[in-house]
Amino acid sequence: MFVGSLSGYEFDTIDMAGKLKGPSRANLLGTDHYGRDVFTRVLYGARVALKVGFMAVVIEGLIGVTFGLLAGYFGGFIERAILFVTDITWAMPPMILAMAIVTVMGPSVDNVAFSIAIVSWAQFTRIVRAKTMSLRERPFIEAAKSIGESDISIIVRYILPNVAPSVIVLATLAFPTAIMSTTALGFLGLGAQPPTPDWGVMLSEGLSYLDNASWLSVFPGIAIVILVVGFNFLGEGLRELIDPRMKL
Repeated sequence: MFVGSLSGYEFDTIDMAGKLKGPSRANLLGTDHYGRDVFTRVLYGARVALKVGFMAVVIEGLIGVTFGLLAGYFGGFIERAILFVTDITWAMPPMILAMAIVTVMGPSVDNVAFSIAIVSWAQFTRIVRAKTMSLRERPFIEAAKSIGESDISIIVRYILPNVAPSVIVLATLAFPTAIMSTTALGFLGLGAQPPTPDWGVMLSEGLSYLDNASWLSVFPGIAIVILVVGFNFLGEGLRELIDPRMKL
């Protein structure tokens, strides 16, 4: 609703009489091959990208942090089993695996977010496990054990808050990767389905019109670059702010 009021158009409004018009005062970024306003579709595409990125990072964070805490705290068989699964996931080409998952589940925004999370959680596990291992021998952990606190209580009350800054930074840095993966899957036709605006779909559709309507691909591409670079800068800034010594 907000996007429509900002641009004056809806993302699915078709006007064949005004198709493939270049950028103008009426259509800031021109129109596509159906006469739809490109500016509106780019803005709606940002909403799709942010939604998928947020969902993917939350899911992979939950999986990766849980496994990392368990592996780093308990060690032994639990650690070996988790690291075995982590190494297998890490070794597989993420985009190919994500494509396979979406193909099986069916193309949709939610399935794209889930597939990206399934192939990306291993990085969270590695970082959280390493930090948990360094924390579990600290005196305050030994003190908590000595007074009879349960392992789950120690993990939640003492270890998790100490690894949270690293997780926040890693999540911010994982967000651009999720957006790029979303765009790539959309480009291949496995993401949001038309007429839902998706930057990957817009890039794919614009390839046929590069010679006479280059704005169909140029502006979604610029939007992707701005969003990805912006979140990369945000992640780097948070890393320096939260812990200048942290090495990801």
